[in-house]
Amino acid sequence: MAKPLVVIGHRMGKGERIAKGVEAAGGEAYVIPGMLADMKLGDVMNEKNADIGLSFCGSGGAGALTAANKYGYKFKQYQRTADAFATAVKDGCKVIGGPFMDNEELGEAVVKAWKEVHGEE
Repeated sequence: MAKPLVVIGHRMGKGERIAKGVEAAGGEAYVIPGMLADMKLGDVMNEKNADIGLSFCGSGGAGALTAANKYGYKFKQYQRTADAFATAVKDGCKVIGGPFMDNEELGEAVVKAWKEVHGEE
């Protein structure tokens, strides 16, 4: 069974709870360390050949938009719930942005959606 790699970029250097949810659902998480991590999302995703990138900031998507513009990833921004993030994955988005959030439910929902799309569950 494949383990999706989810890269998390949080403007304030957070994301550990999302990472716990990703791992609980059977994914692999990488939290970009430090402030302004959301703006490094595309580069880290590209470097690590990630399956999904999650960006969190006050505007709800600056890092997602930057990653999409630089690497051509399909993206959605301004997503505000775990269900919205999961729907974006099901819609084929590789990068998803939202406001400041750091909860396990979101990480779990993203991995479950990825597995559903890829026939893993």
